Amino acid sequence: MSAEARIAELKLEFPPPPKPGGIYHPVVIVGNLAYVSGHGPMRSDGSMITGKVGASMSEAEAILAARQVGLTMLATLRRELGSLDRIERLVKTLGMVNATPEFPSHPQVINGFSNLMVEIWGDTNGKGARSAVGMGSLPGNIAVEVEAIFELRV
Repeated sequence: MSAEARIAELKLEFPPPPKPGGIYHPVVIVGNLAYVSGHGPMRSDGSMITGKVGASMSEAEAILAARQVGLTMLATLRRELGSLDRIERLVKTLGMVNATPEFPSHPQVINGFSNLMVEIWGDTNGKGARSAVGMGSLPGNIAVEVEAIFELRV
């Protein structure tokens, strides 16, 4: 099943693709790889999900925020590529969690993003290499930021 058909089947709703907040490209394509700049958890109304995990936000809320980052990133990729069917697989994910120093579950939070990729591209192509780290802060106090690399169909 194509990615676009799977998204329709899952009834996923994307927020508007965010505009760059600095001097960078949201997506850079080199060969058959799409390098996606860091994305935050944008809601459909354009607002961001904010908070510090372990203080003002629970782990469960952060997992949902990480999933929302995935939807936001896919909105950008669709705008840049024309169709998500151009994506062959997820290659690499770097997930950053705005968390208190004591919060230990960064990988579980980033699973919110990773599970979405598996729902769309399956267990083989939806899983890539991954890092999940805690941060003392993130821009605009967003709860989660993710950057990723995708392989494109040739």
